[in-house]
Amino acid sequence: MSLKRIVISLGDPNGIGPEIIIQVFSDRRMLEVATPVVVGSKSIFQFYAKALGASEGLFNFVSDVRKIQSGKLNVFLKLDEGFTPEPGKASADAGKMALKSLEEARALLAEQRDSEPGILITAPIDKSTIQSTDFSFPGHTEYLAKHFGENGESLMILMTDNLKIALVSGHIPVSQIAGYLSTEKIVRKIDQLNTSLQQDFRVRKPRIAVLGLNPHAGDQGLLGSEEKEIISPAIERAENSGILAYGPFAADGFFGAQRYQSFDAILAMYHDQGLAPFKALSFGNGVNYSAGLSIIRTSPDHGTAYDLAGTGNAHADSFRNALYVALDCAKNRLEYKQINADPLKRQKLPRK
Repeated sequence: MSLKRIVISLGDPNGIGPEIIIQVFSDRRMLEVATPVVVGSKSIFQFYAKALGASEGLFNFVSDVRKIQSGKLNVFLKLDEGFTPEPGKASADAGKMALKSLEEARALLAEQRDSEPGILITAPIDKSTIQSTDFSFPGHTEYLAKHFGENGESLMILMTDNLKIALVSGHIPVSQIAGYLSTEKIVRKIDQLNTSLQQDFRVRKPRIAVLGLNPHAGDQGLLGSEEKEIISPAIERAENSGILAYGPFAADGFFGAQRYQSFDAILAMYHDQGLAPFKALSFGNGVNYSAGLSIIRTSPDHGTAYDLAGTGNAHADSFRNALYVALDCAKNRLEYKQINADPLKRQKLPRK
């Protein structure tokens, strides 16, 4: 049986990325749901396979994509074989390996000619060591938006089965958030979220909660004017376009009263407003999903975890969930496209 190919970027080779990849696919049942292709090197994976006691028969080391095999963890040999991992150590060399893996993964996806969307799962990077003239982005999301996003945009969604939180502003300093927000940006993010819920997650008529920016959602302007001047007009415009958007809600009371359970997704104004409650509720099991891309991209909801690298104590649950979500979303998007395709050929009517 031909299984869906998933491309995996290695992440920081001194972090837990290689370990959790090996852990997940050492369970051979995972090789029955997809064909993994991770961009890496033989030396890196042999190093971690030995540390974890993984079978050598698990791997298929290839430099030609035509030799990729189902039933194996395929390692696409594109990285320097002279690199020796130093688990737990942040280094410029490890950052270069992470970037090279990401670039080669992107190239591999660009070469695919399937009717189905390509799938990319990204293992965690160190955002400081990966910086270079070729990577001047706050993270994966912004890099991938440039290459696969419409107009260079995407939407970060942190998710579990019953909780999805999207962000208007992502990796920007807190001091810049208020100046970054605009009614137009919030409208676009609401629309992106609504579209993704429909085509990627099979929610026919999504209900979206929009959070305020200030404490108590501005308290009628006493604690800030952004809710009245920026956020409420965006919600109204979304409603006028047929989207079920509600708010703005005060973030503390919204999560404290578990009101999130009544909505299909929540749109937060900034990173920690959304991620703090998300990780408190689901850390280690959640998935980072990038909506608005021409490909399907997921990642685990954690970082490089240098303190766990090389110890064998890293948990792979989030990476495993990222795989399941990616496969589901690819299937859903294809079905959505087929259902909404015009079944009738357009023909020109003859002139009288």
